[in-house]
Amino acid sequence: MTEVAFHFNAPDKLAYACRFARKVQRSGSRLVITGGPDTLAALDRMLWLMAPQDFVAHCLASADEEQVLASPVLLAEDARGSLHHEVLLNLTDAVPEGFGRFDRLVEVVSADDEADRLQARTRWRHYASRGYAITRHDLVLKGG
Repeated sequence: MTEVAFHFNAPDKLAYACRFARKVQRSGSRLVITGGPDTLAALDRMLWLMAPQDFVAHCLASADEEQVLASPVLLAEDARGSLHHEVLLNLTDAVPEGFGRFDRLVEVVSADDEADRLQARTRWRHYASRGYAITRHDLVLKGG
């Protein structure tokens, strides 16, 4: 069963996604990050602007298959067609379709966007009602 974790109180969800992607890449795992087109475009820019020692090899799901297979981090609007199945980081407002194919699902929740927090509670209830054990990580307590 997919491990589900909520990372709460992110002051900047995209900056957190960059750090998370770096951490997952360094662990040798593959990561899919789901988000809307604007979110993914902004995240793509941020990942390219990271310092050389923090570089995260990544591509958009629309890249050619060879590049998608070679990239440890994939930015996708929809995770269902992903060839990677290790870690899924969800930056959308909804439960990502096909999340059950992943070993781990991580939901990132804003520190101060009340609408985002309400949508996260809805997703939490969805996972809990289907029997997923949920791990909670408070980023304020961890230092972001």
